[in-house]
Amino acid sequence: MIEIRFHGRGGQGAVTAANILASAAFKEGKYVQAFPFFGVERRGAPVTAFTRIDDKPIRIKTQIYEPDVVVVLDPSLLDTVDVTAGLKEGGTVIVNTEKSKEEVLTKLKKKPGKLALVDATGIALEILGVPVTNTAILGAVAKATGIVGLDHVKEAIQETFSGALGEKNAKAAEESFNRTVIYEL
Repeated sequence: MIEIRFHGRGGQGAVTAANILASAAFKEGKYVQAFPFFGVERRGAPVTAFTRIDDKPIRIKTQIYEPDVVVVLDPSLLDTVDVTAGLKEGGTVIVNTEKSKEEVLTKLKKKPGKLALVDATGIALEILGVPVTNTAILGAVAKATGIVGLDHVKEAIQETFSGALGEKNAKAAEESFNRTVIYEL
């Protein structure tokens, strides 16, 4: 089982990203779960969402405390939240940032096995015209983990957002896939 924890802020689409990733994995014949955890429910407050993916039925119904993968939609969370809490040994951290590998590593409390960086905000602004990073970051998830294929991610995005909006969001995911830089640590 692969367990993914998304960290974002209210309004950035972390919950939608978790759901789209689950939908993409389901299209590949996998069993999935996706669910949010809300604390203070307001725009800008930290939000956590979770996705589980497995080749067999998933019976567990709890939050994810020991993720294989952590996805950070808002880089400012690195200063306030221990996003690596419980990260499995050799786990993957994917961060939306313009910062260097060295700068990001100084903000992580635990060193991951793999670090993937992409300026998803820049891509979202460039393609969508708004700084909503949820679909762009999914391209980085596909590239950094191989959990799901980019084609299924784009298909799930286009089912979530119809018409031109779906096409733009799928393009943002593809551009993020192409621009993600991966470091084996």
